[in-house]
Amino acid sequence: MTRLRADRSTVTSRMSFLAVTSHNDCSSITKNILALLVSFALLTRPVWAAPSSSLGTVVYADRAHVGAAQASVGATVFSGDRLSTEQTGSVQVRAGAARVLLSSASSATFAQEDVSPAATLTIGSATFSTANSKAFALHVASAVIRPNTNQPTIGQVTVLNAKELFVKSTRGSLSIAVEDDVREIPEGAAYRVVLDPNAPIPQGPRGAGTKGYGGAPVKAAKNRFIWYAVAVTAVVTYFAVTESLESPDRP
Repeated sequence: MTRLRADRSTVTSRMSFLAVTSHNDCSSITKNILALLVSFALLTRPVWAAPSSSLGTVVYADRAHVGAAQASVGATVFSGDRLSTEQTGSVQVRAGAARVLLSSASSATFAQEDVSPAATLTIGSATFSTANSKAFALHVASAVIRPNTNQPTIGQVTVLNAKELFVKSTRGSLSIAVEDDVREIPEGAAYRVVLDPNAPIPQGPRGAGTKGYGGAPVKAAKNRFIWYAVAVTAVVTYFAVTESLESPDRP
């Protein structure tokens, strides 16, 4: 009888040990699964909730805004930010090897493209200064304006209406492209560009420092846009920091 009780006690102990072992194994498996889930969440979090990348820094601001907030010197500009200026304001952004100045009553949305920072100008005027051909690209409707060479370049673009813009190269040459129609604007030249060649050509703007249009419009074979050479008499642009625009490769 005593031996039978001992055997029962041994069996009970072994069963308890197995139960505890099984419980520990289950707990260990559960912990491992949870650890894997947490690791997966941490790895995929940048893909699901990646913040906008930093694109540049505000280096000058006067009556200017980033979104609805007041712009201030030192503020970070992120991809997707819209910068705007009041009637007497201006703002300048440093973005890598480029400087971008928005004049009064202007608005542009900044973005990071594959090879360079970029901005889409929707109203007003923008002046950009670059150190190389991939430093910056400015979009206006279907047109893309960028430096044409790796030399220091300064370009000025003004939106005239939904289908027209004024483009001038102050230093170096510019490239303007509408789809596969790409043309060069040499240093010192200026053009009034009409983006819809099939639409009636509106009368040229008066003022804005321009006079005359240099004869008949020039059409490319691909006919993506029409441009008129502009005889520039005086294009006065207020530079918030003149030296930084004249020297785009400065830090």
